Order: sequence, then C-alpha cells, then structure tokens
Amino acid sequence: MGKNLTSRAEDYSKWYNELVVKSDLAENSGVRGCMVIKPYGYAIWEKMQAQLDKMFKETGHENAYFPLFIPKSYLSKEASHVEGFAKECAVVTHYRLKNAEDGSGIVVDEDAKLEEELIVRPTSETIIWDTYRKWIQSYRDLPLKINQWANVVRWEMRTRLFLRTAEFLWQEGHTAHATREEALEEAELMMHVYAEFVENYMGVPVIKGTKTASERFAGAEETYCIEALMQDGKALQAGTSHFLGQNFAKAFDVKFATKEGSQEYVWATSWGVSTRLMGALVMTHSDDNGLVLPPKLAPIQVVIVPIYKGMEQLEAISEKVDPLVKALRARGITVKYDDRDTHKPGFKFNEYELKGVPVRLAIGQRDLENGTYEVARRDTLGKESVKAEDIVDKVEGLLKDIQENIYKKALDYRADHISEVDTYKEFKQVIEEKGGFVSAHWDGTPETEDKIKEETKATIRCIPLNVEKEAGKCMVTGKPSQYRVLFAKAY
Repeated sequence: MGKNLTSRAEDYSKWYNELVVKSDLAENSGVRGCMVIKPYGYAIWEKMQAQLDKMFKETGHENAYFPLFIPKSYLSKEASHVEGFAKECAVVTHYRLKNAEDGSGIVVDEDAKLEEELIVRPTSETIIWDTYRKWIQSYRDLPLKINQWANVVRWEMRTRLFLRTAEFLWQEGHTAHATREEALEEAELMMHVYAEFVENYMGVPVIKGTKTASERFAGAEETYCIEALMQDGKALQAGTSHFLGQNFAKAFDVKFATKEGSQEYVWATSWGVSTRLMGALVMTHSDDNGLVLPPKLAPIQVVIVPIYKGMEQLEAISEKVDPLVKALRARGITVKYDDRDTHKPGFKFNEYELKGVPVRLAIGQRDLENGTYEVARRDTLGKESVKAEDIVDKVEGLLKDIQENIYKKALDYRADHISEVDTYKEFKQVIEEKGGFVSAHWDGTPETEDKIKEETKATIRCIPLNVEKEAGKCMVTGKPSQYRVLFAKAY
C-alpha cells in the first residue's frame, strides 16, 4: 500500500488533506463544503464523544435534543447574536417540490412558501432559550444544565475537511443559573473540562485564556478558550465556553422567582467543541508516514500481523495468537488480528502505519520457534523483539508510554514556538519566519487589534488565564499595557 504522501515540509496543507483522505478518516461529498466521515474517522469521533459525554455527566449535565430548524424571528431577538451569524445562515423558504410543467425535472413549488423562513441551526441558543422560558419558573428549577449532541450548518465559502466545513458535528452545552457568579463558574469549569480532555486524551497541550471583545462569541460577555499549536506553527481554537450574562434571558424573557419572591432574569452559559478536534488530532501528532494516534482514542490500539507461508503455518500462528488477543482484550485493549490472505504483510504494515495504529505486533515462523513477537511502536517507529510471556505487560506499558510521549513531543514543540517580543518589527519577523505563539504587549483597543490582523494576518488568540501583570508599552502604538497577550496566525 503506497502512501505517496506529500511531505509536511513541502506543503503542510496538501499533506493534511491527503492524509485525511488516504487514512480513511473522511472525504468530500457531493454537497459542496460538506464531508463524509468514514467509519475509521467516525470511530475516533465516537471515542471522543463517549469520553466527553462521561465528563459532562460527571459535572452534572444531562443530554437533550432540540430542533434543527429555527424560526427567523428567534435569531433577530438578540442583536449581536444575529449579526455574528447572519452571513453564515442557510435558510429554508419552501416546503414542497413539484414536477416542472415542461418536463425538465423537479422545481420548487412557489405556492408552498413558508409563512416564516426557517434557519438551519448555526448554533442553538435561540431555540433553546425559547424552550427554557417554559422550563424555568422558580429558583427550584435552577441550575438547568443541558447538553446537546448535534450537527450545525454554517455556510462557509472556503472549506477544509474537519477544520472548516459547511456542516459539522459538535456538542453544545446550554446552562441557566440563579446568579452571575454561578454562571461564570460554570463557563470557566467547562473550559477546564475541555482542557483536561484535549491534553489527557488527545495528547494535545493547550493554553487556557479569554478572548478579546472582538473575538468573543456573538452575544457573549466573556469567552473562555483553549488554544493549541499545530506543527506548522499555526494556532487552532480547540474549544470555547461562553458567559452570556443575561442577554438571552432578556431577549426571550426567561425569569425565575427568587426565594424572596421577586422576579429575576437568569444567567446563562454556552460551550462547545466540534469535529474540528479531529483536525487538531491529525495536525498535532502525525508525520510524513501517516497518522499518529493517541492510544486512548485509537480505534485499534494493537494490530497483530502474521507472517507465514502456507495455511499450516498460519494455523500454528493463529493458535498462538488467539490467547494473546483474549488476554489483551481482558485488559481493555482494542486489538485486531489481521489474518487476511488477500494482502501481503508489507502492505498491512504500511496500512496500519498510515492509519496510526499505536502498536503493531508481527509473528512469523522464527518467532513461533523462539517464543517471541516483533513489536513496533508507531510514534517513534522503533522495533524490538519481546518474549511471548512478557508481551501483554509490554503492550500495556507501551500504550501508556506512547500516550505520554506524543504529548511531551507536542509540548516541547510549543515551548520552542512561544516567542516574546517588544517591537512591532520583531513581531512581524517572528510571525512570518518562525510562526507559533507570539507574546507581546497590546494597548487593549480594537483599532490596534484590527491593524495587526490586517497587516500580519495574526490575531490575538487569547489573554492567558491568570496572566501576570507586567507594565509595558504596546508594540504598535507605544501606549501603556498591563500584560502580554498571545498572538498567532490561526486556522
């Protein structure tokens, strides 16, 4: 199985696109800007989803489901929200088709126009807060902590598999609280939950912080975020959590009776991560040979490939492998024994290397005689011979080691790509030549932020959480600044 991947050094973007397709994660569909997530890619998403869902439930959230369609009038109730999403909305105007009178095919039935257009959800705040008005009456109904696993549509013009598509899968949490403090605590908590998942399961280090006013979610008073750094020096927003204040409660008249009997508007949050995390997973760890998957999320953690001549040898190997497969599965390890006779071992080695399977075991006639397995690890491509009686413990240890190693490698890369600068000239040079995160003083104005973005394509990724106070001068205007922020070019 020839990989024929473009190298990262040659063309990182092309490498990424080829790898996603060739490793069977996803492909473009017949609908412009939309993707088909293939079984191998969806298996990774399912593992992500299962772990996140567990973490959400452990923090007191419940799952529900809300309509795909949102009445247009709902969107217009929160001014900054509609302004933020208006250019990305897909709109349903009719509800019926008919055969064209000239026999040319089917056309929209002009008599079947909807009284009110429906928006295909770009996000669900509006439909959910219209529902919460019915669910929340008193302080006894709070906090209300709901999560939804769904698809959303944002009509993107320039698309890339997983990173930016017109339709994508995600989860969106929407919570209601009695006090401002509770809602802020919730928004920050979910940022930490996301960070824990991305670092401990995906093996991707992140920086936690808040967004500037111009980068906040439409309708939010504060946006918490986690920012990751890809191998090409570009940042990727891996998850966001928003403190919405009382904006949506006021727009949809969601009030509750307090213990004292007065009527108050509730306080809100929303938070979400999407299949964009799949793109982060690919771009953080993978190499020119294919995917490198963290063992905790790999659909297949261990593959066993027999090397044989004739059915007699295969049967002897299979007899030896069968108890090993059972022993590995008994320890919660996902294992595949690939005894297909339609492909040679070399093809299989290439295939599983491309697909990022963390550990590969090979066993041939000589291994059978010596009581050994050849063990290959995907992250370093190292190989060694291991005695059969030690193999289960070895594999279990290797999976743990690989998970830690790929995280450390990504962490070291990020450490080498955080640059501190004091002048705009130096900033431009680092952004253009080195990339990564650039720590610099900024005067806090949107005008300066826009100027930097326009001239360098770099944006403020976040104001790091618990940022240290440091008196300085804005690198662009020379105006006073109390702390540094992180800039980067981003996906």
